Amino acid sequence: MSDEPPTPPSELSTDIVNTLDDYSPERLRHVAGYAEKLADHREREARLGEEDEDEIEARPDDLPDDVPLKATTTIKEINDNRYYYWQWRDGDKIRSQYKGPVNPDE
Repeated sequence: MSDEPPTPPSELSTDIVNTLDDYSPERLRHVAGYAEKLADHREREARLGEEDEDEIEARPDDLPDDVPLKATTTIKEINDNRYYYWQWRDGDKIRSQYKGPVNPDE
């Protein structure tokens, strides 16, 4: 280990460097620990934000905004006619939303 103090990264402002220079070794270790945890947290938030963007991009074009991604398409028969419905679980309830008639040619 050198007798010279370390050179601060150029990305740090003079104010931060001057503040850290006044800190005791124990306080510097607390700051370092906090900085590591904060960096981990920010990286995790960024990853989750990217996953949310991927989820939004993966949303089917015909899925309405008020229908969750976990919804599935089901067919219901009403008065001898068949219809598509979006269906999903919301707590203890099953929710449905009309999608359109079933094309008999499919």
